[in-house]
Amino acid sequence: MPVPRPVPSPEVLRAGAPAVRATGLRKTYGRGDAAVHALAGVDVEFTRGEFTAIMGPSGSGKSTLMHCLAGLDTATAGRVFLGDTELTALRDAELTRLRRDRVGFVFQSFNLLPVLTAGENLVLPLQLAGRTPDRAWHEEVVTRLGLRERLRHKPSELSGGQQQRVAVGRALLPRPDVVFADEPTGNLDSRAGAEVLGLLRASVREFGQTVVMVTHDPVAAGYADRVVLLADGRLAGGLSDPTPDDVIDALRTLGA
Repeated sequence: MPVPRPVPSPEVLRAGAPAVRATGLRKTYGRGDAAVHALAGVDVEFTRGEFTAIMGPSGSGKSTLMHCLAGLDTATAGRVFLGDTELTALRDAELTRLRRDRVGFVFQSFNLLPVLTAGENLVLPLQLAGRTPDRAWHEEVVTRLGLRERLRHKPSELSGGQQQRVAVGRALLPRPDVVFADEPTGNLDSRAGAEVLGLLRASVREFGQTVVMVTHDPVAAGYADRVVLLADGRLAGGLSDPTPDDVIDALRTLGA
């Protein structure tokens, strides 16, 4: 039997609909003279089935943008949509359910529960949602990530690269509309980082997943289909089919 692939929600599948988008997005920390405008009116779209990297100098607002897009932080103004669902209009409980059911996360620090095995960490989000993992899809993910011999191991018994592979699998198993990755290779050596980036790219090209990644690393950005550049909380351009050298040149023009 063919292995089922991730299926975005019907509204994200609507012809021409971006997976996630923001309009007039603003985020301000503090007040008065102490106010910091992390985002200053950002309009951006992320295409379904595409791997996009968000980059910019330190303090450009790239992590803030991702956190607002993923519903992890509240915008000061503007609107964020996942498909046709406006995140910025949801109540806390509704937003929690949306993040659980339609969004996947991969963080720099792995965020695995140390008392659970790799296999238990993989299926934890589905269990919390009261859902049963699809057996064929679970087998596909475990095989593709090379984790079959590690499922009974606790995180402390895994290398950093193996832990991050578990985190990637945990994000993919629920078949989310979007996977957000925040500096996913920041704690890894170059070899393990390349493995994780290759897996994220494969999830897009082989499984049709949508991935939005924040990174400071031009090599990591070279795995993406597109780079969105930020500076001073505003869009500052973009690159298609980027190479690391392209990214370095673009960042140099922004003073990074």
